[in-house]
Amino acid sequence: MLKRLYISNFVLIDSLDMEFPDGLIIITGETGAGKSILLGALSLLLGRKADTSVISDKSRNCVVEGEFAVGGREYILRRVLSPSGRSRTFVNDEPASLSQLSEISGRIIDIHAQHSQLLLKDKGFRLSVIDLLADNGVLLSRYNEAYTSYRKTLDSISGLESALARAESEADYRAFQLSQLEEASITDGELARLEVLQKELVNAEGIKNGLYSALAALSSDEDSVVQRLKAAQSSVSRSVPYKDGLSSLVSRMESCRIEIADIEQELERAAAGVEVSPERLAEVEERMSLIYTLMRKHGCSSEKELCALRDSLSESADRTAEDVRNLAALRKKAAGYEAERDSLAAELSQRRKKAAVSLSGRMQELIRGLGMPDACFDVKVTETGQFTQFGSDDADFYFSADGPRRMGEADKVASGGELSRIMLALKGLMAQYTSMPTMIFDEIDTGVSGSIADRMGDMIGKMGQDMQIFAITHLPQIASKKGTHYLVYKETGKDGSPVTSIRKLDYEGRIMEIARMLSGSSLTDAAVENARTLIEN
Repeated sequence: MLKRLYISNFVLIDSLDMEFPDGLIIITGETGAGKSILLGALSLLLGRKADTSVISDKSRNCVVEGEFAVGGREYILRRVLSPSGRSRTFVNDEPASLSQLSEISGRIIDIHAQHSQLLLKDKGFRLSVIDLLADNGVLLSRYNEAYTSYRKTLDSISGLESALARAESEADYRAFQLSQLEEASITDGELARLEVLQKELVNAEGIKNGLYSALAALSSDEDSVVQRLKAAQSSVSRSVPYKDGLSSLVSRMESCRIEIADIEQELERAAAGVEVSPERLAEVEERMSLIYTLMRKHGCSSEKELCALRDSLSESADRTAEDVRNLAALRKKAAGYEAERDSLAAELSQRRKKAAVSLSGRMQELIRGLGMPDACFDVKVTETGQFTQFGSDDADFYFSADGPRRMGEADKVASGGELSRIMLALKGLMAQYTSMPTMIFDEIDTGVSGSIADRMGDMIGKMGQDMQIFAITHLPQIASKKGTHYLVYKETGKDGSPVTSIRKLDYEGRIMEIARMLSGSSLTDAAVENARTLIEN
């Protein structure tokens, strides 16, 4: 139930802080006093889109806050709208999304506004009424899981089929590319190595001649540098005992001799390793040409990229094979979801058709009790063969105020007053099956008066015995029912502008307000007495 409502800076409401009891709550007021403003503020807590036009004072925020008690739990829902247009939402003082607010408030409060009769045109609403009576909540949830899973699996199948179709159309070309790259057996860094080898082969003869010339300068059969160093070392060695410092020279000459001897060996090996081969040069240049050609063909800047392309093509071929296996598995899974969906939809239809018979009888009884003794109401459930989130059914409400021969779709043949009574009967019936703690009727009495309004008031009052009911009304027959009565009125604010306020009426206040509703602005003794009689009866 709604325990407290706080509104600040919303349209004509400067500041309002009201507490509400359980049971029937009646709200009246003159036309234009601001009853609809209260409803608009509450709609913000239901997640309705807000804009800055509702902010009266553009220098401060608009705030709407409601305290609710539901099944032993307390909820504080708050919307804050800034003049810049930014909207913030809170649940129990914690920031929340608008969808979270809507989900919570949608289980707490139901508003039946003046044009809610349009719900009769809504297939989803018609089915939801039947599902309530059939207790289809769990079954419908299972159906929705199967329905959603089937749709998602079909989407996955479609995406995979498209990918496979693209892969198939490119398969031959990709296979040729992969074969060509695999046959080339290119390795990362190969081109740099080939370029070094190619330079060596181009200059091989000069390199070989240079190395042999260097070797000849160091070594000859008769008088090599190594031999001369050895002779010099021997000559100096004989004088070592007689002069200090000569031993170090001998050591240095020995080191030089060893180093030059090593250089001679290295020169010999290097010269022998230089290959003068036009055939080998041609092979290297042909290999380099192949790599450059493949790089240009595939738009690669290096052999590393060519290797990556080859690996990607190979992985793509593996993925295609895996996708084929996955497609078969998805089709099998889809068939399972489809069978489950069909089975649950058939069970829903069976339960709905059974509940439709009960709903028809109960609605007809309720409507006839609202001043239409010859009214007929019939609910028909038909299987369409088309699956939606509601199942595979459609539901139609048929109505006639004058017996069964003039039956037609309720939303098309019923007058405004008849639609009001039909919707009240539906809401009253639904209230017996839902745990919704608070329901608001905004002038559901539109198009009715007199004894019919009195009967509608009795039905609303009976609903108020089991839940919190707000009845915004302009009819004294409803306003006089047993409950807590609030008056919405307009007064002049501190700055001279009109503001909307609300106050709870005591017994005498109720009499005067109902008398005003009976007679208009000029109260008469007869109207006051009539009002007293309505309240006491």
